[in-house]
Amino acid sequence: MMATPPIYSQLFADLAAKPPTPTLDVINATVEIVSFYDDICVLRGVVPPGSVVPMHRHDDFEDFFILSGRQQVLVSDGESLAWRECVAGDYLRIPGHAVHAHRNVSDEPAVDMIITTARLGRFFEEVGRPATEPLTPPTDAELAHFLAKSAEYGYVLSTPEENARYGIDLPAFTA
Repeated sequence: MMATPPIYSQLFADLAAKPPTPTLDVINATVEIVSFYDDICVLRGVVPPGSVVPMHRHDDFEDFFILSGRQQVLVSDGESLAWRECVAGDYLRIPGHAVHAHRNVSDEPAVDMIITTARLGRFFEEVGRPATEPLTPPTDAELAHFLAKSAEYGYVLSTPEENARYGIDLPAFTA
């Protein structure tokens, strides 16, 4: 077994010692900002049982390391999209501009370590609200804020019809 390089050992120790940040509700999932480092952001994301993060795309890459639970992630499969089953220990890279979605069809939360751009981290800070237990649907004003920030950041939401083609049922996102 290969030893963890000292630089990573220190990074992990620093992250473990860092006080927790507020958990943000970002419409159907939660994120916690773990760390900003130059142009990179590390997040802890949770997709609750039965929740869906609808199809979307953005300029920013996202790397997902599945920490616990399992989920299905809609990813590019050649010329089309396909659901990929992901479980604890799996690593998944979503390149910038790629359409993707997440759904948790299990009865346990799916927890991810997400590495992405600082820009996407700032987007989550701006659209997130303090998480409650249980999560509650966004108000019309919160949804309008989410849509306005999505447009500002180039975060493109797929239509209800596009989502329906892959088994995702949701209302139209309109302001």
